[in-house]
Amino acid sequence: MSSILPSTLSVVSGMRSTGKLHLGHYHGVLKNWVRLQHEHDCLFFVADWHALTTHYDDPAIIAHSIRDMVIDWIAAGVDSHSATLFVQSAIPQHAELHLLLSMITPLSWLERVPTYKDQQEKLRERDLATYGFLGYPLLQTADILAYRAALVPVGEDQVAHIEFSREVARRFNYLYGREAGFVERAEEALRKMGRKPAKAYKELRDAYLERGDSEALDTARALIERQPNMALGDKERLLGYLEGHGRLILTEPQALLTPQSRMPGLDGQKMSKSYGNTISLREAPDDVARKIKTMPTDPSRKRRTDAGDPAHCPVWPFHEIYSSDETKAWVQEGCRSAGIGCLECKQPVIDAINAELAPIRERAQALEKDTGYVRDILMEGARRAREIAEETLTDVRRAMSLVWE
Repeated sequence: MSSILPSTLSVVSGMRSTGKLHLGHYHGVLKNWVRLQHEHDCLFFVADWHALTTHYDDPAIIAHSIRDMVIDWIAAGVDSHSATLFVQSAIPQHAELHLLLSMITPLSWLERVPTYKDQQEKLRERDLATYGFLGYPLLQTADILAYRAALVPVGEDQVAHIEFSREVARRFNYLYGREAGFVERAEEALRKMGRKPAKAYKELRDAYLERGDSEALDTARALIERQPNMALGDKERLLGYLEGHGRLILTEPQALLTPQSRMPGLDGQKMSKSYGNTISLREAPDDVARKIKTMPTDPSRKRRTDAGDPAHCPVWPFHEIYSSDETKAWVQEGCRSAGIGCLECKQPVIDAINAELAPIRERAQALEKDTGYVRDILMEGARRAREIAEETLTDVRRAMSLVWE
């Protein structure tokens, strides 16, 4: 089942407000955001409700982090003129959709999400035995489906959550997509296309339903999308009718990954504030140097004269991200032959990280001095986001018979 409308692709992504951002956020998400904002209709939000799933007992950090987070976004290249920026809790439609989706989501679906047990194991010091933590993927699903997002830029550890969102959208469409008079409404939409396009649509629909012709399906989808004055609801009905099911009320999103979506931490694990192994986007140059210099290396290199293997060293993944082919070859040869020491090996990484962070630090410092700039951006973004989300909720309420007169 597909509900993607090519010319109206929207992108939605959010970040939890639990502190300043780090290189993992930059390489795993932000660089992708910067690219996508010029290619699609993007909505990026501060996920303050999500932050409560692990920090409900210390909410002060959430409020303090919102402005810092948005400053980091803008300093990294996110443009409020190209994307809509807002705070999750300013959009009550997220909460309402989360509630409505919870009525149809099997408990077993939430319990099988891979990160559920993994995070409980790794964050033992926090009380995660709450519905908020269990229901995190469903709230994330509401965040996405509220905007009928086609694309969701995430790190690889979140791909399972996007698949979960797809399953929820598919289940919703299956349960509620057969609105009263669906076939009649689809036929009425078909007549609006005009005689020739309608005839082509019927032939392509028959080819797909009778013979499973996937090319006919793709051609018919493109035909629907090319209709210039057709309402989105009619397009959705024709897409559903084309594939033999009901109207596609909620869009099934797709995950987008950046080439270096899994940024290594200082200890070899994924970079995460929870693990205390990060380099922040505004880290001072001397602190960057100190953190890299104290990173563990190949345990077989107990002495300077011992040969090592970069594959066993937590520093090597940083070279794979930051170093040129020439530098990587130098590291491979020098480490295996004991021709270079570990501190020598780390210096190109230190230089590269500081070079990458220098313009981000500079822009962030300027933004910190303008106290009203971020607030105004978030207020305007919330206004636009509420308008879009309310359109979706109107359709959802109607589909679930929650509209009465």
